[in-house]
Amino acid sequence: MDAGSPPDIAELLRSAGLRVTGPRRRVLRWLEHHPHSTADAVWAGVRGQPASVSRQAIYDVLRACEEAGLVRSVQPAGHAARYERRVHDNHHHLVCQSCGRTEDVDCAVGASPCLIPSDYRGFDISQAEVMFWGLCPACLQRRRSESTAAQAPAPHGG
Repeated sequence: MDAGSPPDIAELLRSAGLRVTGPRRRVLRWLEHHPHSTADAVWAGVRGQPASVSRQAIYDVLRACEEAGLVRSVQPAGHAARYERRVHDNHHHLVCQSCGRTEDVDCAVGASPCLIPSDYRGFDISQAEVMFWGLCPACLQRRRSESTAAQAPAPHGG
């Protein structure tokens, strides 16, 4: 393996103290290409590749990988938990209030944590989590189109 290339999935699992299993490999591979997936989306994406895997097995894999530091879960208020492999930096998320689309956004300062509370209250803070809420481009465009259609004059009957 080249010094600049990322470790393969089996190596990641072993280095985290986890057994290398088909479901774990498939889940991590899926999340590599589909960040911010819900457990159900992961299950739908991996259940037939190459053998079937139960929904409960997906939840077990996600929990084990999260506990091992290979996966991070993000749970925007009102939405199912979403999982991602980007775990080794302090970043935040943009969340669409309409469709739930979730995107990474880098920390403005970069150092962890990038927000400083007004009072630490004795805590040793290691991470700050911020979610920016708004509308994604597709939902914003749909809303604008609906608004334009609603303002159009009604056709004349004749």
